[in-house]
Amino acid sequence: MRTPLHFDPATGEKGRYWIGREYKTKTEAERALRKWHTEHEAGALTPRSDMTMGQLMDGWLAKHRGEDTTREGYAPKIRLHIKPHIGRVKVVEVTDERLDELYRLLESTPIEANGNKPLGPKSVRHIHNIISAALDSVTGPRKLLTVNPAHTANPPTERQIKAAQPDFPTLNDHETTHFLKEIWKPCGNRACDDGLTHHCLRDAPLWTAYAATSCRRSEVLGWKWSLIHWDECAIELGWVVVEEGNTYRLRKLKLYRGEAGGPQDPEKVSARWRTARNRLHLPEHFRLHDWRASKITNDLDAHENPVEVSANDRHHSPGYTMARYGRRRAEGAKKLAASSASPIGLSSLV
Repeated sequence: MRTPLHFDPATGEKGRYWIGREYKTKTEAERALRKWHTEHEAGALTPRSDMTMGQLMDGWLAKHRGEDTTREGYAPKIRLHIKPHIGRVKVVEVTDERLDELYRLLESTPIEANGNKPLGPKSVRHIHNIISAALDSVTGPRKLLTVNPAHTANPPTERQIKAAQPDFPTLNDHETTHFLKEIWKPCGNRACDDGLTHHCLRDAPLWTAYAATSCRRSEVLGWKWSLIHWDECAIELGWVVVEEGNTYRLRKLKLYRGEAGGPQDPEKVSARWRTARNRLHLPEHFRLHDWRASKITNDLDAHENPVEVSANDRHHSPGYTMARYGRRRAEGAKKLAASSASPIGLSSLV
């Protein structure tokens, strides 16, 4: 028994295929054909396609319209965590249960590329979002899938992601002031006799930039003299440093014409920062990015307008700024409770 001539979303052309060849009676064959017609008209028929998840992910990534850095961030996750496990599975055979098995595997199995540790909930959720977006591209009328199995899968929840996030250290304004005084002093090593050529003083402007501006590592390394407006005390962000294979390059945020130049290697900058951090006895795990968290947290504690803080730090909304960086809210809540009690005569009880 063969299907009638119909549009095949797997090939994009009209065609037909065998439903079965070994029905015992004509009645069984006709019953199978009626079942096919019913599912075809209801849009519940899964097309026959040999496209694998690996082929889908490669094609989806090649056509992705996002920024270069976005695609470069997706590529290693697809190569390391998706294709090795489900790359050979046919797209039409992917189920929510199979995706759940993948997520549990990534959360429990040590991964060499991750320092022999399992992936955290945030990384697994990101992988789920990539898979879901790729499957969305082949879901719908006249496409491979009628429903996206990722929509009914169970990746890590937002609560699990928040619970697994470490509470990175921050420095208050007083501690930052002390750091800015000390970072400009020579370290005293023998190589320091060379003066400004030694990294302890050569990098002092770089560390000052991170502490004072709340810019990201890639943004500071992309600064150019032509975009520093001294009269306005402002720095315009026009470039960022991005990873490209085993090297780094400058990428324009906007279409600027200006001086070209090779960027510093961000990993080497981070290594020099760890040396400076240890010399000044900062918290052990204080990263360059924690300067950004410190600056934003201190601005919020100083009762700066959250809308302006969010805009200055290039966040998508003030709500994200408050939820992500308003960490020292407990002390503020106690002060608010005390100040609210005083007007109604509850500041002291007899």
